[in-house]
Order: sequence, then C-alpha cells, then structure tokens
Amino acid sequence: MKLEAANEFKLNSLPTDGISAVKFGPTSSQFLLVSSWDSTVRLYDIQNNNQRMKYKHASAVLDCCIQDSVHAFSGGLDYQLKMFDFNTSAETIVGNHEAPIRCVEYCSEVNVVVTGSWDMTVKLWDPRAPCSAGSFSQPDKVYTLATCGDKLVVGTAGRRVLVWDLRNMGYVQQRRESNLKYQTRCIRTFPNKQGYVLSSIEGRVAVEYLDPSPEVQKKKYAFKCHRLKENGVELIYPVNAIAFHQQHHTFATGGSDGFVNIWDSFNKKRLCQFHRYPTSIASLAFSPDGTMLAIASSHMYEQGEEDNVSEDAIYIRNVTDQETKPK
Repeated sequence: MKLEAANEFKLNSLPTDGISAVKFGPTSSQFLLVSSWDSTVRLYDIQNNNQRMKYKHASAVLDCCIQDSVHAFSGGLDYQLKMFDFNTSAETIVGNHEAPIRCVEYCSEVNVVVTGSWDMTVKLWDPRAPCSAGSFSQPDKVYTLATCGDKLVVGTAGRRVLVWDLRNMGYVQQRRESNLKYQTRCIRTFPNKQGYVLSSIEGRVAVEYLDPSPEVQKKKYAFKCHRLKENGVELIYPVNAIAFHQQHHTFATGGSDGFVNIWDSFNKKRLCQFHRYPTSIASLAFSPDGTMLAIASSHMYEQGEEDNVSEDAIYIRNVTDQETKPK
C-alpha cells in the first residue's frame, strides 16, 4: 500500500553536501544528530524543527552517534574520532585511525564507543576519559558494524561478517561469509539480540541469526527488494540503510531507488512502502519511542558525477502502528 505524505516534514538548515548518517540518541526522541560530506556534524531539535548546534571536522564526516544527553562522537575522512560536549561546545580529539573512519557506534551495555575503519581495524574507546580501549584487526576494510547487547557484528569488504564479544575481544567469536553474493552495505541488529539484518548493493536483504546451532540457522533467509521495472528492464538498486523499530522489532530499509519499505521479518512480509523520495535513501533512524522515522534522502553518486541532481533533504515522518506493527 502506498501512503501519502501529510504526516512528515523536512528539516530546516540542512547540510550543504551529502548526508552520511542520521542518528537518534539511546533515550531521547527530540534530538537528531546528522553527519555530512560538508565536514559538519549538526544536532537538530526535531520537535521545534531547528538546528541547535554544529561542529566541524577537517573533511567529510561519514558517521556519528549520540552517547547520552551531553556527548556526541563522529569520524570520517580526516581519520579522527571527535567527541563533542553539547553543554560546553567543547571538542575533543579522542584518537585516530590510519585511514578514514567509516562507522561510529555507541554500545550502552558495555559503555564503549566503537569505530570501524578502512584501515582494517575496529577500535574501542572509553567515553569517560575519553581514551583508547584497544585496536582489533579485521580481515578487510570495515564497511558497517552494529552492536547487539555485548556482541559486535562487523561487515567488511570481501563479504565477510565477524561476530565479536565486546567484553572479551581477545578472539573472534564467529567468522562468517555473507549469504548475499554482492558487497555488504549495511548491518543492523535485532532489538531482541538474536540476530541481524544485512543488506547488499544488489537489491537484497538477509535475515541472519547469531546462534550457530543448525536448528536456529535453518530460520535464516534472504529476499529481493528495492528493484524497479522500467520499460521491461529490471533496475536493481543498493540497499543503503536499515533501521529497527525498538518496540515492534520490525525494520525499515532504504534504497538508491528512493523508496523506504517496512518489513515484518517474523511473518516474512512487507508491511508498507512510503512514497518515493527525491533521491537515494542514505540513512534511516527510528526514534527510541518508535513514533518517528528520520529519512535522509541524499544523492550518493552511484553512477559517478551526474547533472540535475535532486536536493538532499532530511524528512521526519510520523509513523503509526499500522505501518510498523506486525499484522
């Protein structure tokens, strides 16, 4: 079913280049953190639709996260992990990687910030000092990562997936290969901590389970999505973004086709599809209370440099149980 867009609005004071990530904090549904290729990280008050603060990196920022009501972390092409204090506007360079930082996540269960880099490492950071809490080699460039309780799921180049235990990083718990044939784009974990969803550049999504036992592994599956038929030709798009609804355990996917779909993984069906957005969906985030979905519609230059590119925008969509709850 197609749903009309009376229940969404665009954010004001947007970044001046591509949007790399939109993130809510662990508890507040009022503030949204946004990182951009324009080298900024911005905090928005989405209830009042205004930009509350902004800080800069030396170059494009690829990811960010909110740790608590006071602190944000971010990283990107300048190799640096920055911490920003919302109360004092103080910026701290926490540390760095040897190559661009692709992923920045906060794990509240272990109170640790996790970064993944194209330097083929994952690093942990203690936000209290703040300081480094260890560097851990990965088999290839890190493209995506997600925490799952005290577990860490890392997706690298070469379609590899690694499961780590954040309380004991001495060895890899599980080494896996993606069930999808093409490059991994995004991994996000189920709120019930039992598994993860992985998307690829080739219009496909895999639902995976962490328990390696054969009876649990039998439940895993994959499906095609974000594909359009035009003039009898099937166009296949990357699935760039995944976000879980914390209450209903359903998830949204966003693709370079400009569509956002919401999926019920338990009953293996699509709950709804929103209207087509002006350009690629680069990032998605549900608010912690599950009432809103932040949608970054941002051109990703999939075909290289292009003319007549749609303007980047961030939409805040009010979502209902009808759209997000398993039927």
